[in-house]
Amino acid sequence: MVAKDIVGSNYLPKAFISYGVHSKNPINPTTIIFTTNGRSSYAFDIYTRPILNPQATPADGELRLTDGNSVNFNGHFPSSSSPSLLSITPDQTLIYVTERNGTSSIYLDAIYYQAPDHTRSRSTLQVPTESTRVQVPLIENSENRVSMKDRPSLVGEHLIYVSTHEDTGVPRTSWAAVYSTHLKTGLTRRLTPYGVADFSPAVSPAGTYTAVASYGEKGWNGEIEELGTDIYIFLTRDGSGRVKVVEHGGWPSWADESTIYFHRRSSDDGWWSIYRAVIPKTGPVTVDTVVTQRVTAPGLHVFTPAAAVTNKSFIAVATRRPGSDFRHIELYDVVKNKFIEVTRPVSPKTHHFNPFISPDSNLVGYHKCRGPTKHLLLENIQIPVPGISFFRIDGSFPSFSPDGSRIAYVNLPGFYVVNRDGTGRRKIFTGSAFPTAWDPKRKGVIYTSVGPTFAPESANVDIISINVDDNILTPTKLTSGGENNAFPYPSPDGKWIVFRSGRSGHKNLYVMDSVLGETGGLHRLTNGPWTDTMCNWSPDGDWIAFASDRENPGSGSFELYVIHPNGTGLRKVVQSGLAGRTNHPSFSPDGKYIVFTSDYAGVSAEPISNPHHYQPYGDIFIVGLDGSGLHRLTHNSFEDGTPSWGRTYLRPADVEWQNVPECSFEDCHWLNIDGASHGVEGAPFGSSKIQCSQ
Repeated sequence: MVAKDIVGSNYLPKAFISYGVHSKNPINPTTIIFTTNGRSSYAFDIYTRPILNPQATPADGELRLTDGNSVNFNGHFPSSSSPSLLSITPDQTLIYVTERNGTSSIYLDAIYYQAPDHTRSRSTLQVPTESTRVQVPLIENSENRVSMKDRPSLVGEHLIYVSTHEDTGVPRTSWAAVYSTHLKTGLTRRLTPYGVADFSPAVSPAGTYTAVASYGEKGWNGEIEELGTDIYIFLTRDGSGRVKVVEHGGWPSWADESTIYFHRRSSDDGWWSIYRAVIPKTGPVTVDTVVTQRVTAPGLHVFTPAAAVTNKSFIAVATRRPGSDFRHIELYDVVKNKFIEVTRPVSPKTHHFNPFISPDSNLVGYHKCRGPTKHLLLENIQIPVPGISFFRIDGSFPSFSPDGSRIAYVNLPGFYVVNRDGTGRRKIFTGSAFPTAWDPKRKGVIYTSVGPTFAPESANVDIISINVDDNILTPTKLTSGGENNAFPYPSPDGKWIVFRSGRSGHKNLYVMDSVLGETGGLHRLTNGPWTDTMCNWSPDGDWIAFASDRENPGSGSFELYVIHPNGTGLRKVVQSGLAGRTNHPSFSPDGKYIVFTSDYAGVSAEPISNPHHYQPYGDIFIVGLDGSGLHRLTHNSFEDGTPSWGRTYLRPADVEWQNVPECSFEDCHWLNIDGASHGVEGAPFGSSKIQCSQ
């Protein structure tokens, strides 16, 4: 059977069940669009190479295991002792995470090689076809609930994995927890204690124990590179017997029932390295009785280890070496202290992620971009909210034209306009511009701010308007002085613009004439030694929503507020938690709800296991104007942001670009090796943006 998310409290609030086409008094359905940094280029598939001959030629040595269509990653080869879920035992079984309709599920692929048994070779791999692959969904999203799934392992008939379907109820705490689902009955048990988040689970070879990276009860402190996790182990059957075995570590992998490999960034030299923890077989198990030893030497970054169970002489790792911009998979001989390249001979200029090893230690698996593929302008995302069509756009700061026929978006440098079916893409402005907002009355007029992003109050940033329907595109400058005037948004009657400005020495909100700019009238809306920014005007004109750090100025912590245009009625809508961030609000067309991005749900996975994200957290949420009915819409370990709520309903189907570019994305900037910095915080960033096909 296919298990659903059947445990937890993240059910759809009644307020949103009644929103849209399924309510008794339906309102016009609408659309929300948002961005995920780099995600539109993640054409990931899972591949494998033979360990006995890892330097085989590309033609002989690499096999794509997954379907070449979905976004597939974080694979696991089940043990041969696990019972088959199929009537005919396959030649190769793979369990992995797959994103389809923008949400993650866990699938099993059974691969049947067509060669007869006596000619089949594990070192000469054969590419499976659709006729030789059977796909079985193991954990999918239910009709009114979605969640992130990650790091699956199969133990007998039980699937062990991470899910984010239970709301912690506490701002800025991770929803990631480890669960066990019995695949035949669907019965699901939470293994992570409540009040705790667990990441990167690994099951011991006998299935007795599960190791995780966890904060324990101390919680997330806002880390965006290495998480401040420790290694815990507990009994796989029910989560009992939980004990911390290693301080400072992540991504555990068992070599046997008493040996765990894990990664850690050294506080002494800054290099990511692999460490080994040996758990005593008798006596108490504590951090003090577990023997920990560094395995890989400084001089390169080594991380995300995978131990070989039947051949303990080596492990598989990901590396970033000096002089290379690319993440590769290598074997490391723990006896001879020697690296053996695996992926660089095949794809020298492609990033490879998160290795795993077959139970017989003959194959190493990993995921990478498969090369030129279908590229989407709009990716439809499944959410459990009737009446709302939800899309990820290949760009940032999107906004709908008033009639819904066009979308403006930013792709730095510059901003673009495209028809909602993907045709007619035009570059409107060539310089650095952010965000985009259409005038509700003057056809074709868009407001944006031009200048550097994330800049101080004195930065040269000004607001312009531009009519994208003019034959000659001529910007009209609406502010002067360049004192970080940004985030313009028009009133519903089109007469005024609210924006933020640093002209007083602090970023506060102002209102000015939409045609003449500040020379036609300027009114200060907020006043204080803090930052108010990212403002949005409600469709009925009564409220302006904005993000502010006024509770702790300069801390980087932003809450969501609303205020009347005359400066009265200020109140907080969302409390994002200590040092939290709640940003980029956008009103629903009826003005009753606000969509925004926030780190309210903390992080969902170890950042090093993904490509680069400036902030490896941030999901899209909806909340009522009165602050009630908070609901999480996106569940992933990426950076979702800049949502926009349009009044036009788009059919929930993907929209492809008319021209199909090759995908590209960046590896973690903090892994870039520059001189003696070793990629530690504060090191200069290099560029690791690559094409998927080499």
